[in-house]
Amino acid sequence: MDNFAGFYQEGGAFMHPIAMMAVLGAGVMVERFIFLFFRFNINGAQFFNQIQKLVMANNIDRAIKLCNAADKAALARVIKAGLTRANKSEADISAAIEESMLEVGPAISKRVPMIAAVANLATLLGLLGTIFGMIDAFNAVATVAADQRSQALAKGISIAINTTGFGLMVAIPLLASQIFIANLAKKIADEVDLYAVKLENLLAARVRQG
Repeated sequence: MDNFAGFYQEGGAFMHPIAMMAVLGAGVMVERFIFLFFRFNINGAQFFNQIQKLVMANNIDRAIKLCNAADKAALARVIKAGLTRANKSEADISAAIEESMLEVGPAISKRVPMIAAVANLATLLGLLGTIFGMIDAFNAVATVAADQRSQALAKGISIAINTTGFGLMVAIPLLASQIFIANLAKKIADEVDLYAVKLENLLAARVRQG
């Protein structure tokens, strides 16, 4: 901890905005992970198989109750929207499913690109700190008295190296987490698209059969 405190202090003023990016990025990362993994996520294949069996058994009410049991999941919300119109026309079923998909779609992708943006800002702030640190180092060589030159030069180099290092320390974990979270969001969105179409076809066939 003492070593990090010294590392942080020697990095100069640019360490503070980089630290702010670390806090912001970590907050968004944790919020998105909790939201997507624990709330919006569901085993799509298993869930839809249960729904399909209930629909084929003409047990729509029980299928809706199954959706209510997982009402936070994106797929369950879309499936429920279609099931509530199961006895309507094909157009009504399609419109209900499409409307629900338009609601959950932005919620799935919400703030996911922000993680990568914050990581890039941390990297750029680190590079900016590096530039100012090198400027201080060159100014020290040109203007500072000979007996203080080495100390001033070391200070400028410390700012340059530490800000770059800290920016990368923040950016790399954020970018890694963004890849995981983006893939999770894509998996949820793909399942919603796939099983929404399957449900629409299933309910349309049921309507045609009377």
